Amino acid sequence: MTEAFFDYPKAAAFGRIVPKNRIYEHASVGTVLKDLFVNQVDQIVWMYKLAPETTNLSATKAVSEIQVFGVSLRTGKLDEEVLRAIDRAISFPLIFELSRSGKRKAVAAFKRSSDADPKKWVVGAYFSTDWVSDDGPRQPMPLALNLGGLYDALLTALMPKAVSNEAGEDMQARVARMEEIRAKTREVDRIRTHLAREKQFNKRVAINAKLRAARNDLEHLSGGDPDNATMDE
Repeated sequence: MTEAFFDYPKAAAFGRIVPKNRIYEHASVGTVLKDLFVNQVDQIVWMYKLAPETTNLSATKAVSEIQVFGVSLRTGKLDEEVLRAIDRAISFPLIFELSRSGKRKAVAAFKRSSDADPKKWVVGAYFSTDWVSDDGPRQPMPLALNLGGLYDALLTALMPKAVSNEAGEDMQARVARMEEIRAKTREVDRIRTHLAREKQFNKRVAINAKLRAARNDLEHLSGGDPDNATMDE
């Protein structure tokens, strides 16, 4: 999914290393999570600052700036809680570009201010590309009227087609549906496993009925093709 990697404006280039201890301080990181940072993360770089002065796009109430962070990994594994800690520490929407062994992967979660406390952020489920070659092409930055529209476009590029193509849904509704699809996909997998283990005919009939119902629900959520609903956890 190289279409999720963009050629950001040169004026937006930032290139500043973010010390891990700054993340620890601002995200209340405990010992276990610190160990994950140490073992999994090599370096965090603030790559781009997408702001009115660097993009010629006006800010919106919800999105005043967007930051693009590069995270180089020590291994092929990155615990999601590491990304959540960085998201909690930075008071702007974030797009992550992970890198390891000559490959890269874009990751982001829909991030919005809390209805109860506008100073706090709500971070939704993460979605991502597959690993692709680090020297692959980058796409022109999406056209947008403002930073809110740009953020929507950057996130949409990361989302499965089953979620991103539904007309009339705002980003919050799409993310909520994506989380429903993930939960329903796990339910379908559990029922399939149960069916494979069950030997009694009458019980298999009942389990098959549950499986059909769950697959129908998944098909409805994913816009008609349950096979397109599968997402990386």
